[in-house]
Amino acid sequence: MANYNIVIKPSALKELEEIPKKDRLRVAERIQKLGSEPRPQGCQKLSGQERYRVRQGVYRIIYSIEDQIRIVSIVKIAHRKVVYR
Repeated sequence: MANYNIVIKPSALKELEEIPKKDRLRVAERIQKLGSEPRPQGCQKLSGQERYRVRQGVYRIIYSIEDQIRIVSIVKIAHRKVVYR
């Protein structure tokens, strides 16, 4: 399977920087893995949207996939309590 390019929105990058360092490293690794497998086991498609969600501990990574041009766009990274607001 070909690799996908990963694009992170500036707002999502800011959210990533606000996560504590030990969790930030795990979240960053999870994002990198999305480049090789954009629909890993455990990902869920969000209802009413063309976006997916993957869990990393208590954090959620919301992203969209554009298969034609092979891009994974990270839209939001947040704690599970506030991510869907």
